[in-house]
Amino acid sequence: MRWLHTVGVIVTTLLVLSITGCAPSQPTCADGVAVPDPQANPGLVSDCMTLLQARDTLAGSAALNWSGDRAIADWDGITVSGLPLRVTALVLPERNLSGIVPPELGSLSNLKELSLHFNQLSGSIPSQLGSLTQLKALGLSDNRLSGTIPPQLGSLTQLKALGLSDNRLSGTIPPQLGALTQLELLGLSENQLSGPIPPQLASLPSLEVLNLFENQLSGTIPPQLGLLAQLEVLGLSGNQLSGPVPPQLGALTQLELLGLSHNQLSGTIPPQLGALAQLELLGISENQLSGTIPPQLGSLTQLKALGLNDNRLSGTIPPQLGSLAQLEVLSLSRNQLSGPIPSQLGSLACLSRLWLHDNQLSGSIPQELGALTDLEELSLAGNALIGCIPPGLRHVPTNDFAESGLPFCGS
Repeated sequence: MRWLHTVGVIVTTLLVLSITGCAPSQPTCADGVAVPDPQANPGLVSDCMTLLQARDTLAGSAALNWSGDRAIADWDGITVSGLPLRVTALVLPERNLSGIVPPELGSLSNLKELSLHFNQLSGSIPSQLGSLTQLKALGLSDNRLSGTIPPQLGSLTQLKALGLSDNRLSGTIPPQLGALTQLELLGLSENQLSGPIPPQLASLPSLEVLNLFENQLSGTIPPQLGLLAQLEVLGLSGNQLSGPVPPQLGALTQLELLGLSHNQLSGTIPPQLGALAQLELLGISENQLSGTIPPQLGSLTQLKALGLNDNRLSGTIPPQLGSLAQLEVLSLSRNQLSGPIPSQLGSLACLSRLWLHDNQLSGSIPQELGALTDLEELSLAGNALIGCIPPGLRHVPTNDFAESGLPFCGS
């Protein structure tokens, strides 16, 4: 019966081994597989361990090939570079990631790019990301992130691009972002941000794109934004901004897009906007603007779209608008404009959409409009026009001629 005792000892030993973890070990970051020459690259070993810890938290229901038995340079979205080797980029757009942004990522001290946009990440933005002092690009747009923007992001002084658009972020815009003096792009649009636009954003001398549209921002537009000499895009549409359009915006000579539509702006249109020689789109529609249309807008020779509809503008349509040779869209509808339609608008050879309906325009429709061969939409109803419709406009596929009650000339 001695053999029974021997078997018992073996079984007991196996049980003890399984309980105490002496089974074959799983590959780790220090085994020389995931990290080459781990003794010479201790920082990369640390990065590897951080990423393995964060993998499932980040991926959620998705899958990432991060594991200790695969070289880290072959991991999804990971870039390894430098001497000694470190993780310098984590780029995983459109990977169906459904977890959260792991706070552990804040310990990847050599990270220069973190891009997780176009996923399904939820939860808040970890304040620990403010420790990534080498970071130049942070992209978390098009996710389901909520909570506030951590003021700690103001410590990312090397940052050139910060994209947090199209999430569910709330609260105010941290004034600390004004410390990001290398920033070229700030995208916070399509969130639920409220409160004023921090004037500290005017301290970003390299800023080229400032997109804050489709939020719940209130207060006035800081005139200090006129100091952003490199600005090419200023998107503030779809908020609750009030007060005047600052004339200081006329100093933004590099500006190509100025979007102020769908707010509660009042006062007049500053003639200084006529100095924006590079402007291609000017949208100030759906506000409470009054006064006349400045003839200086006729100097915007690069302009392709001008939207001033749904305001309280009065006076006549400046004939100078006929100088906008690149203009494709002109929308002046639903105002209180009076007087005739300028015949000079017939010089807008690129015009495809002309909306002048629901004003107090009078006189006849200029024959010159018939020369607009690219015109696809024309809306003139709701005015006090007389006479007949020039036959050259018969080609316009979308129109409201029937509502105008005017016949075609020669009918």
